[in-house]
Amino acid sequence: MSWEYLGYFASAFLVISLTMTDVVKLRWFNLVGCICFTIYGLAIEALPVAITNGLLSILNIYHLYKLHIEREPTID
Repeated sequence: MSWEYLGYFASAFLVISLTMTDVVKLRWFNLVGCICFTIYGLAIEALPVAITNGLLSILNIYHLYKLHIEREPTID
């Protein structure tokens, strides 16, 4: 498998994420793109790409968690 295709796949997900109007969808698409770029960066031994996108993946997970907590109905 050519790692270049994973890079294109990751790029497509990042571009698609920026077209989303729903923040949750944006975060999910961006997360998939960042995870793919992290794997891509490790595969081609480009540590700045892997580290940056790994950190962005963590940030996306954090924000998705916050959004999930905010949307949960409270039981009174």
